[in-house]
Amino acid sequence: MKPLHIIRQNTTLKRFVHYLLIPTGQARPRRWVSWFVNPIVHDRHRTSIVRSTARLDVLPFRVFELGIQSTVEDYSVINNGVGDIQIGDFCRIGIGSVVIGPVSIGAHVILAQHVVMSGLNHGYEDINTPIRLQPVTTQPIVVEDECWIGANSVITAGVKIGKHSVVAGGSVVTKDVPPYCIVAGNPARIIKQYDFSQNEWVKVTSVSKIPA
Repeated sequence: MKPLHIIRQNTTLKRFVHYLLIPTGQARPRRWVSWFVNPIVHDRHRTSIVRSTARLDVLPFRVFELGIQSTVEDYSVINNGVGDIQIGDFCRIGIGSVVIGPVSIGAHVILAQHVVMSGLNHGYEDINTPIRLQPVTTQPIVVEDECWIGANSVITAGVKIGKHSVVAGGSVVTKDVPPYCIVAGNPARIIKQYDFSQNEWVKVTSVSKIPA
């Protein structure tokens, strides 16, 4: 049995290892994790780049993958604490963006500046317990190949962005986006889609809600 599997199955051991990796009450791993653990545990291609000021809150208990010639730009945060993160080939995670797993990003995807993707939600139902102490839930975010996510956009847990779609800057996406669509607004709605019969992008005459 692999060491990581042994740790995952032993609650006490996992808690102790977690303490060695992350200071109590914090999300950012200790420096030695970034220097020694991540380069060994997480398979990184030599052609991918993580800028010096980017923050990798990644742990060996879960997957973190960064594809060929992909870049995590300055001041971005990548966190796989509650879910795997897979970033495909030829992607760019823009300056100041935040990606919290579970998130799967395809190839040739552009995240502009200050995009937030979080597959995590905090429980709030128990009014006698602070929200930060309540259990979290996760739903995976999926961004298919060739998408462009505009600056200051928010992609919420459980959303899937279809192939070659565009999310306009400042949008809040709460529903799945079909392939070859442009969405905008809060909540985001379809404003254009590609018409293969006409071979062109066509404006949607009445702003369409994204299908539930």
